Amino acid sequence: MIPQYKTVLYATDLTPNAAHAFRHAVSLGRAYGARIHLLHVLPEMEPAILNYVSTVMGEDKLADLELAHKDEVRDEIRMKIHAFAKDELVDHPEDQQRIADIEIHHGNPVARILEAADSIDADLIVLGSHGKGRLQYAFLGSVAEKLLRKSKRPTLIVPLND
Repeated sequence: MIPQYKTVLYATDLTPNAAHAFRHAVSLGRAYGARIHLLHVLPEMEPAILNYVSTVMGEDKLADLELAHKDEVRDEIRMKIHAFAKDELVDHPEDQQRIADIEIHHGNPVARILEAADSIDADLIVLGSHGKGRLQYAFLGSVAEKLLRKSKRPTLIVPLND
């Protein structure tokens, strides 16, 4: 059976070049009449940094600060993504209707992307990949590479020009 992409998950890291991958998601949305779900994942803070900040500020103050600003940061990022999508699609308002929702999650990017894909039963995951040198890639890996290894869903990785 030939696949039909009716639900596309587009994951963005909000870098300027991420628009290139978004355009691929929109193109597929047009071709298949798909709904596009936009996702951004706020990565976890490194434990060593978190411990340092907690020691300097005090654990209670850090917890209060995180709670007070978590929703504010999430709302601000959601507004930025909405504005980004609107700007990208200003010449194609019909494509704005393809945007099903914008989700902001906190945690491990790969795990959250996979959870979101499962939650919406995505037919395809689209995201950009930054070209890194061999040394960086060998030690750090990338979200795209890890996602390709772990995903059971078709995944389109769009190379981004840095």
